[in-house]
Amino acid sequence: MSKNSWEKSKIIGPDPKNERLTASVTGVNHFGEISEIPVVTERPMTIYLNSQEIVTAMTIGDYPSLLALGYLKNQGMLQQTDQITSIEVEEDLNVVVVRTKRETNYEEKLSRKVRTSGCAVGTIYGDIMDGLQDIELPPSKMKVSHLYDLSKKINRIPSLYLEAGAIHGTVLCKDDVPLVYMEDVGRHNAVDKVAGWMFENDHFGGDKILYTTGRLTSEMVIKTALMEIPILVSRSGFTAWGVELANDLGMTLIGRLRGKRFICLSGSERLIWDIENSDPESIDEAYNCLLYTSDAADE
Repeated sequence: MSKNSWEKSKIIGPDPKNERLTASVTGVNHFGEISEIPVVTERPMTIYLNSQEIVTAMTIGDYPSLLALGYLKNQGMLQQTDQITSIEVEEDLNVVVVRTKRETNYEEKLSRKVRTSGCAVGTIYGDIMDGLQDIELPPSKMKVSHLYDLSKKINRIPSLYLEAGAIHGTVLCKDDVPLVYMEDVGRHNAVDKVAGWMFENDHFGGDKILYTTGRLTSEMVIKTALMEIPILVSRSGFTAWGVELANDLGMTLIGRLRGKRFICLSGSERLIWDIENSDPESIDEAYNCLLYTSDAADE
């Protein structure tokens, strides 16, 4: 997908030229030469729901209102029927305040905080599993050809990852079309931004695919299920509990997507094998080098 075609088709996406999101630093390279490179920035952002402080997240700082909405929605603190009266972003103070018509108090919930494997300090709360009990993911199908097409398109979209690296991406897709592309230093932040966009636009997740560059952990599976998205795809690997939860929820879980190689550890019945398997040795080597770095960097 060329830059122009992405610009025409996208709903919302990263802005790698935003000067607030990267900084230039100088060091010495392996030749002993002075080298200046761009690196992503990160800053704290404190999220309030009405008058209550909820969490402070480390983030690159773009789309703060979507991050706040998505985080609160995925933690069960915002209901789909909630009326948002205002969202106040105080950039100088690194604060976002989401105000609702409904009065809220989550003091007890906040006392049951659980640190997760998420980078940039992931946090979920002890009762988050309660929200999964009534979720029934739709039996949406996915063509294998669409999986390959998405892999190619997403990795050619202009991004902070291509500009500076050291960042995770999450993409909301429909069929073989990337719709919403979010990046952040923490994979869970990128997912929450997508969730915030879906909440703000009252967007249905049942016919969508979620693509991420990060590990397929329990937290990623839980958040995807809460967004009612039935298919989760990553170029990285799995955790055992992530796979177990995906099977329990009936979610399709696809990982280690490399060119035309992948492994599906849950929900393979959703896959439509519409193309013949390619010989892995015939995959263009330069294409693979362009798309992926090592597992250690991505995961």
